[in-house]
Amino acid sequence: MLTMTDNAVLVIRDLAAQEDVAQDGGLRIAADADAGSLTIELVPEPAQGDQVVDTEGARIFLDSDAAELLSDTAVDASVDDEGIVQFGFTDKE
Repeated sequence: MLTMTDNAVLVIRDLAAQEDVAQDGGLRIAADADAGSLTIELVPEPAQGDQVVDTEGARIFLDSDAAELLSDTAVDASVDDEGIVQFGFTDKE
């Protein structure tokens, strides 16, 4: 199952608070098979069938393809000096 670094937990909770996402909301990660990429967006609630990962109040929702793709990874996040958020995925050690 996907895990979150401490930085990711802080960034995701902060993003949800800034964007006034509902209490049940979080960050949704979905696989875009046509583009061969992942989409990430803040949403008010998980979609039906999403896997929910909740770490200290930071919530990530994974569609089934993303859950399979990211099952043995950890998500990290950083914010640069201009406020741009970047997410990265690494293999769990």
